[in-house]
Amino acid sequence: MPELNVATRASALARAQTGWVRAQISGATGMTTHEVLVTSEGDVSKAALTSFGGQGVFVTAVREAVVDGRADVAVHSMKDMPTATDPRTVIAAVPAREDTRDFLVTAATSLDELPQAATVATGSPRRVAYLHRIRPDLRIVGIRGNVDSRIAQVEQGRVDAVVLACAGLSRLGLTPPGFALDPDVMLPAVGQGALSIEMRAGDARIPEVAAIDDARARAAITAERALLAGLRAGCAAPVGALAVHNGDILELRAAVLSPDGTRMYECVMSGSVQQPYDIGVNAATELIGQGAGQLLGENR
Repeated sequence: MPELNVATRASALARAQTGWVRAQISGATGMTTHEVLVTSEGDVSKAALTSFGGQGVFVTAVREAVVDGRADVAVHSMKDMPTATDPRTVIAAVPAREDTRDFLVTAATSLDELPQAATVATGSPRRVAYLHRIRPDLRIVGIRGNVDSRIAQVEQGRVDAVVLACAGLSRLGLTPPGFALDPDVMLPAVGQGALSIEMRAGDARIPEVAAIDDARARAAITAERALLAGLRAGCAAPVGALAVHNGDILELRAAVLSPDGTRMYECVMSGSVQQPYDIGVNAATELIGQGAGQLLGENR
């Protein structure tokens, strides 16, 4: 029976989503899969992610396990993936996408119900910018650690709220108090809720693993990542984007914010679902034309 070694970070969330991917691969191909745990720079450092490399801090070590042969497949959160391609590997599959929204873990039932000057924890510049824009009075603090430890910060009263991804909570089977943030309030990160299944370029098993590819998810993340690449922005930049299907049309909503949320450039770009890359590039061109390039330059 053919076997695949699947590389993943050792966090509970990474292992949960990798376990789901392994089950999908086994179900589609009949292959036996084995987990290969990898420690990334992002797992070791306690510093803010934006302070030591930004793009790729959760990806590089897992990818190298595939390149050097310790593993055959790597599973990444798509939102952590650099937009620059690595000629040594290919994205063999993008499985069906989870909930793309952000979730505010809190005892409050709405953003308006949060107390004046409430403390909200997040390590994402995009989330910080949106929160400042929505509620300038909020006190935003950084946070690291796994999902459980972040939720505990709210339960222990150390902060009033923590922003997490709905997808991560779903994959871990967690239902903390709080509410999802509609994309009209906070656009998600590029690729949020999607997974990247990476393999060595030229691996003969790529067509088999590609059986778990979801065409709708791949088209959406292709548009979103083309936007990010066109903006020449990293995956940690204050950029929000969401591509949604409407029949044969793919609609991409995108926004670039200043770190303090006082400035925001927005656009909506639509096109054929068969040309998702062009939709992303056109959206980036539109935003740069509005002045977003200068705004991103201030954050480089």
